[in-house]
Amino acid sequence: MPTFKIQGWGYEEASLTQEEYQALDEFWGPFLGVDGFDATPFVTMDEIELRAPRVAPPTSLAALCTEDKRERATHAYGCSFRDNVQAFARDFSNSPDWVALPKTEDDIRALLDWCADTGIAAVPYGGGTSVTEGANMPDGDHPGAVSIDMRHFDKVLEVDETSRAALIQAGALGPGLEAQLKPYGLSLRHYMQSFPMSTFGGWIVTRSSGHFATVYTHIDDMIENIRTVTPSGVMESRRLPGSGAGPSPDRMMLGSEGTLGIVTEAWTRLHARPVHRASASVRFADFYKAAEAVRMVAQSGLYPSNCRLIDGNESRMSGASPDGESLMVLSFESADHPVGHWLDRALECCADMGGVAEREGGEDERRAGQAGRWRDYFIRAPYYREYFTGRGILNETFETAITWDRFPTFHAAVMEETQQVIRETTGMDGFLSCRFTHVYPDGPAPYFTWRTLGRKDALREQYDTIKSATAETVNRLGGTVTHHHAVGRLHRPWYDKQRPDLFAAAYRAAKKELDPNSIMNPGILVDS
Repeated sequence: MPTFKIQGWGYEEASLTQEEYQALDEFWGPFLGVDGFDATPFVTMDEIELRAPRVAPPTSLAALCTEDKRERATHAYGCSFRDNVQAFARDFSNSPDWVALPKTEDDIRALLDWCADTGIAAVPYGGGTSVTEGANMPDGDHPGAVSIDMRHFDKVLEVDETSRAALIQAGALGPGLEAQLKPYGLSLRHYMQSFPMSTFGGWIVTRSSGHFATVYTHIDDMIENIRTVTPSGVMESRRLPGSGAGPSPDRMMLGSEGTLGIVTEAWTRLHARPVHRASASVRFADFYKAAEAVRMVAQSGLYPSNCRLIDGNESRMSGASPDGESLMVLSFESADHPVGHWLDRALECCADMGGVAEREGGEDERRAGQAGRWRDYFIRAPYYREYFTGRGILNETFETAITWDRFPTFHAAVMEETQQVIRETTGMDGFLSCRFTHVYPDGPAPYFTWRTLGRKDALREQYDTIKSATAETVNRLGGTVTHHHAVGRLHRPWYDKQRPDLFAAAYRAAKKELDPNSIMNPGILVDS
């Protein structure tokens, strides 16, 4: 079983190699104008000091709870930049008092009863990959906090081959649930960077977006029903392919981030495993013409499985296009019929906007060419965060969504204002790029990445300054504060501005009914 890192992204066994560190130093040193880096070493277990648990579970729950040092340390943080800064500073002062490992719904009910009776904060934990501090322990006046880890809820309980659906427990990690579905020739096909170490339940409560760039984008579109244990009881919706019977109870839990209860299982739609594929990469000299080509493809009714646009800065940095051309990664797949003619038509749209295509090979050659180089970079990129933080390089990605009619103005303003605040905060330009992660007929989901050299003694303060400015820009221009990273504690100030006030009041009322003692992930989405 792979070992989760104490700090940073993913598994210990997948950490960066010395060759990768050297290659990164050789790129980022000259880029940032420094001759080498004074790298802070990773924290070790011996360096971590945890406060003594402030509370103790009752005897009846003692077997479900652990105060193991490594368990508490790994449950202290997610994977945000600020989490990394705190870990490199050897600050684990806000770790959970206990990590609970329930095996049944009765265990969860008993844990929530204990928390409700004592006022202890209950924070659900899936894979710990949140980049918005959604699984961190809350600040505040709670007498204690327990991280409720769902690792034992890892089964595919039932597969309905006729309807092409499955009942899956919330703690199932991506690879585990796919392995259980494979004998049926079925797949959820909900892949993202965190796929190896994130959970099905985590995808539901954060409204994650996965493999498909069009149509089957959000986990919302996959869900048939949800079962949730709340402090007030169990709530389960009826499993249906669709229903117009009032507001959807599933929609209440989608994106709830553990504030109403703990999702334990859900029925989800599946896909037959694809056997037909066709892929290409398309180069563009002009980013806005490339964006127009993406719009044409998105509105064509072709619905590619992948349609991502990488601007020249990112394509150059990732090695996908040394010339700095914008790159579209385009692919189609089907379990039923050949898709080559769909790709042909999409490439015609691209050619109309000046795109130059490079077709890729079949299934065994999907990683060839420029698109393949970018995919390799994309999958590995989250592990770079530990490299950047340890060397004092400020690093952030923020994603949003905007309609096509507003995109050119929106993109130009976000790029300009982000560059300006980076320069004002750090005295240098740094690196700034944009790509589309998902596209819709009515607009794209732009994903911005920025990196610049910071001061090690002020990394969090500098980060907060730039993060706040970019979020204010996105909010002012009408974008969403998050497309697929959820709200958490990091995005909460701007979520409050985006969300209608009456909806906030309605959500608080629902929370009071389901969580009357306000123990569920306090401070997320709404105040207690």
